[in-house]
Amino acid sequence: MNMMNQMAARKEKGFTLIELVMVIVILGILAAFALPRFADLGGDARRATLEGAQGSVKSAAAIAHSKWLAQGSTGSVALEGSTTVTMSPEGYPTSDADGIGAAAQLSTEDYTLTDGTDVAADPATVSPVGATTAASCIFSYDPTTGQTSGFDADGC
Repeated sequence: MNMMNQMAARKEKGFTLIELVMVIVILGILAAFALPRFADLGGDARRATLEGAQGSVKSAAAIAHSKWLAQGSTGSVALEGSTTVTMSPEGYPTSDADGIGAAAQLSTEDYTLTDGTDVAADPATVSPVGATTAASCIFSYDPTTGQTSGFDADGC
Protein backbone atom coordinates (compact mmCIF):
# COMPACT_ATOMS: atom_id res chain seq x y z
CA MET A 1 0.00 0.00 0.00
CA ASN A 2 2.84 2.34 0.72
CA MET A 3 3.93 2.07 -2.92
CA MET A 4 0.43 3.02 -4.17
CA ASN A 5 0.37 6.16 -2.00
CA GLN A 6 3.73 7.27 -3.41
CA MET A 7 2.54 6.81 -7.02
CA ALA A 8 -0.70 8.70 -6.36
CA ALA A 9 1.19 11.59 -4.75
CA ARG A 10 3.51 11.82 -7.75
CA LYS A 11 0.61 12.03 -10.23
CA GLU A 12 -1.00 14.97 -8.45
CA LYS A 13 1.98 17.36 -8.94
CA GLY A 14 2.03 19.95 -11.77
CA PHE A 15 -0.23 20.57 -14.77
CA THR A 16 -0.92 18.37 -17.75
CA LEU A 17 0.12 19.46 -21.21
CA ILE A 18 -3.52 19.96 -22.20
CA GLU A 19 -4.12 22.30 -19.26
CA LEU A 20 -1.06 24.37 -20.15
CA VAL A 21 -2.08 24.61 -23.81
CA MET A 22 -5.59 25.71 -22.84
CA VAL A 23 -4.24 28.47 -20.59
CA ILE A 24 -1.98 29.72 -23.40
CA VAL A 25 -4.88 29.68 -25.88
CA ILE A 26 -7.13 31.63 -23.49
CA LEU A 27 -4.39 34.21 -22.85
CA GLY A 28 -3.87 34.55 -26.61
CA ILE A 29 -7.57 35.18 -27.20
CA LEU A 30 -7.68 37.78 -24.42
CA ALA A 31 -4.60 39.52 -25.82
CA ALA A 32 -6.11 39.59 -29.32
CA PHE A 33 -9.18 41.46 -28.03
CA ALA A 34 -7.41 43.71 -25.52
CA LEU A 35 -4.43 44.86 -27.63
CA PRO A 36 -6.38 46.92 -30.22
CA ARG A 37 -8.07 48.85 -27.41
CA PHE A 38 -4.71 50.10 -26.15
CA ALA A 39 -2.84 50.39 -29.43
CA ASP A 40 -3.90 53.90 -30.51
CA LEU A 41 -4.12 55.95 -27.35
CA GLY A 42 -1.81 58.59 -28.83
CA GLY A 43 -4.51 59.86 -31.20
CA ASP A 44 -7.00 60.23 -28.36
CA ALA A 45 -4.39 62.08 -26.31
CA ARG A 46 -3.64 64.50 -29.17
CA ARG A 47 -7.38 65.13 -29.67
CA ALA A 48 -7.76 65.90 -25.96
CA THR A 49 -4.72 68.17 -26.15
CA LEU A 50 -6.27 70.02 -29.09
CA GLU A 51 -9.56 70.42 -27.23
CA GLY A 52 -7.67 71.75 -24.19
CA ALA A 53 -5.77 74.23 -26.34
CA GLN A 54 -9.00 75.45 -27.91
CA GLY A 55 -10.52 76.03 -24.48
CA SER A 56 -7.37 77.81 -23.34
CA VAL A 57 -7.39 80.07 -26.41
CA LYS A 58 -11.06 80.97 -25.92
CA SER A 59 -10.54 81.78 -22.24
CA ALA A 60 -7.33 83.72 -22.82
CA ALA A 61 -8.92 85.80 -25.58
CA ALA A 62 -11.86 86.67 -23.32
CA ILE A 63 -9.62 87.56 -20.36
CA ALA A 64 -7.27 89.67 -22.49
CA HIS A 65 -10.22 91.44 -24.12
CA SER A 66 -11.70 92.20 -20.68
CA LYS A 67 -8.38 93.59 -19.50
CA TRP A 68 -8.05 95.64 -22.70
CA LEU A 69 -11.50 97.16 -22.17
CA ALA A 70 -10.85 97.80 -18.46
CA GLN A 71 -7.59 99.65 -19.03
CA GLY A 72 -9.02 101.93 -21.68
CA SER A 73 -8.49 100.16 -25.03
CA THR A 74 -4.72 100.58 -25.36
CA GLY A 75 -2.31 98.61 -27.59
CA SER A 76 -1.17 95.77 -25.32
CA VAL A 77 -2.15 94.28 -21.98
CA ALA A 78 -0.21 92.71 -19.15
CA LEU A 79 -1.55 89.39 -17.91
CA GLU A 80 -0.33 87.67 -14.76
CA GLY A 81 2.08 90.46 -14.02
CA SER A 82 4.90 89.89 -16.49
CA THR A 83 3.19 88.49 -19.60
CA THR A 84 2.61 91.23 -22.15
CA VAL A 85 0.10 90.39 -24.85
CA THR A 86 -0.09 92.32 -28.11
CA MET A 87 -3.65 93.19 -29.09
CA SER A 88 -5.44 93.70 -32.39
CA PRO A 89 -7.33 96.96 -33.04
CA GLU A 90 -10.56 95.12 -32.13
CA GLY A 91 -9.18 94.35 -28.66
CA TYR A 92 -8.32 90.66 -28.94
CA PRO A 93 -4.86 89.05 -28.87
CA THR A 94 -3.07 89.08 -32.21
CA SER A 95 -2.60 85.83 -34.10
CA ASP A 96 1.05 85.26 -33.25
CA ALA A 97 3.25 84.03 -30.41
CA ASP A 98 3.26 87.49 -28.77
CA GLY A 99 -0.53 87.65 -28.93
CA ILE A 100 -2.63 84.54 -28.46
CA GLY A 101 0.44 82.36 -27.93
CA ALA A 102 1.45 84.38 -24.87
CA ALA A 103 -2.12 84.87 -23.60
CA ALA A 104 -3.03 81.16 -23.79
CA GLN A 105 0.49 80.09 -22.80
CA LEU A 106 0.82 77.77 -25.81
CA SER A 107 4.24 76.14 -25.58
CA THR A 108 6.15 75.59 -28.83
CA GLU A 109 7.15 72.18 -27.46
CA ASP A 110 3.50 71.12 -27.41
CA TYR A 111 1.79 73.16 -30.15
CA THR A 112 2.49 74.55 -33.59
CA LEU A 113 1.09 78.07 -33.88
CA THR A 114 1.01 79.35 -37.45
CA ASP A 115 0.63 83.13 -37.57
CA GLY A 116 -1.84 84.83 -39.85
CA THR A 117 -0.36 86.85 -42.73
CA ASP A 118 -1.56 90.04 -41.03
CA VAL A 119 -1.32 89.07 -37.35
CA ALA A 120 -3.82 91.76 -36.34
CA ALA A 121 -6.48 90.64 -38.83
CA ASP A 122 -5.85 87.14 -40.23
CA PRO A 123 -6.61 83.89 -38.39
CA ALA A 124 -3.88 81.79 -36.80
CA THR A 125 -3.93 78.01 -36.73
CA VAL A 126 -3.03 75.79 -33.78
CA SER A 127 -2.16 72.09 -33.94
CA PRO A 128 -0.50 69.74 -31.47
CA VAL A 129 3.06 68.62 -32.14
CA GLY A 130 3.18 65.00 -33.33
CA ALA A 131 -0.18 64.96 -35.09
CA THR A 132 -0.48 62.23 -37.72
CA THR A 133 -1.76 64.74 -40.27
CA ALA A 134 -1.25 68.30 -39.03
CA ALA A 135 -3.66 69.74 -41.61
CA SER A 136 -6.52 67.72 -40.11
CA CYS A 137 -5.67 68.08 -36.42
CA ILE A 138 -6.16 71.80 -36.12
CA PHE A 139 -8.34 74.77 -35.23
CA SER A 140 -8.22 78.46 -36.16
CA TYR A 141 -8.20 81.59 -34.01
CA ASP A 142 -9.57 84.89 -35.35
CA PRO A 143 -7.94 88.00 -33.79
CA THR A 144 -10.77 90.25 -34.93
CA THR A 145 -13.45 88.41 -32.94
CA GLY A 146 -11.48 86.35 -30.41
CA GLN A 147 -13.32 83.23 -31.57
CA THR A 148 -12.05 79.82 -32.64
CA SER A 149 -13.36 77.91 -35.63
CA GLY A 150 -12.59 75.02 -37.92
CA PHE A 151 -11.97 72.44 -35.17
CA ASP A 152 -10.83 69.27 -36.96
CA ALA A 153 -9.45 66.29 -35.05
CA ASP A 154 -9.64 63.64 -37.79
CA GLY A 155 -5.85 63.52 -38.29
CA CYS A 156 -4.87 63.48 -34.66
